[in-house]
Amino acid sequence: MSTAAAYAVAGLVHLVTVALFTGSLLLIVVGFHTVTQPMIGFVVLALALAVRPRVGRLDPDLPTLRPSDAPALFRLLDEVADASGVRHIDTVQFSPAFSVTVSRYGIRRRRCLVLGLPLWVASPPQQRVAAVAQALNRSAPHDIRSGVFVGMALESLTAGLRTLRANGNAYIEWTNDPTAWRAGDVAGGARRINARARSSEWLLWIPRTTMTATARLLLRLTLPATRNRQLEADDTTARTASSKAAIAALDDQRLARAIGMEMHRLVIETKTLSRKGSAAASLPDFWERVARHAAVLRENRDGDRAAGAGAPAPASEGVGDPFDVLRVTRLADHPGRPAAVSLDEAGLSRIADELRSPGQALVAMMLRDGAAPA
Repeated sequence: MSTAAAYAVAGLVHLVTVALFTGSLLLIVVGFHTVTQPMIGFVVLALALAVRPRVGRLDPDLPTLRPSDAPALFRLLDEVADASGVRHIDTVQFSPAFSVTVSRYGIRRRRCLVLGLPLWVASPPQQRVAAVAQALNRSAPHDIRSGVFVGMALESLTAGLRTLRANGNAYIEWTNDPTAWRAGDVAGGARRINARARSSEWLLWIPRTTMTATARLLLRLTLPATRNRQLEADDTTARTASSKAAIAALDDQRLARAIGMEMHRLVIETKTLSRKGSAAASLPDFWERVARHAAVLRENRDGDRAAGAGAPAPASEGVGDPFDVLRVTRLADHPGRPAAVSLDEAGLSRIADELRSPGQALVAMMLRDGAAPA
């Protein structure tokens, strides 16, 4: 029922977008001999452009690899995709986030795996397979939020909200000495600009509120189907990478903030303590230090669990969200699933060689822009 309602709301979003385009063009063309109608038409056209369906694109700032650039990595991704029964990945981009996601780009909606290098280097080999399998299965075509119809409606609403977001910098404060030369004229000009800015904000408040409410409604309506799809993805991940690796990958998500803080510390340390021109010398071991820190975090966590309980902790310990507890519990109920795809030492070595260049580019980007804690 909720899925049908989600399709209805998404259809309404697409119809409203078409109606805005059509109405704006009619106002501009038919009422061209007037002044008011074309002005209204251009305003409506701007709103239609704000919520138009977007063709996804690759992030130009992220390091990018294609099959010819990294054959070993893409061979692994193809094996995971085949074992999961989903489409192959066309492109891989690398981000500083502790996550693995799949995005779509181009008119043909090609698939791009956005691989967070912190997660990749911090995870044992089989958990890397599990993280990739989870991302590929979550974004399968039958996932309603990843589909063309509902997914593009959500993307249109999100993009429209970014375009129409409130701009707190649109206001001018005049606090200079009132006895300054022509202070009254400047203060009056500031008041007029602020009045126009407030009027614009009030005019944009209605479409912003409407789009926000519609996006939240779509997210709520698609939540049951998305959670069912998540549970199916967990089962497929367990069959692909093993139940143990799937559970461990979910458990390690709680290390994201600590690893993000360590990356932030390393970037600050490199930028402030290294001698001028020596930052590049720290690039080769940056990810190795992140991996060592993750191993220490994992050892401390496991030691605290053993010391606190006197026995191994249940698989769902520490997972706060009830749905995440359900996910871990379901996987723990079938602990003996073997791995259909495994990473051997030779494959790990070849992939490490292929990721060396994008890893250095990502560290250089973080040294330039900073690494925000997770």
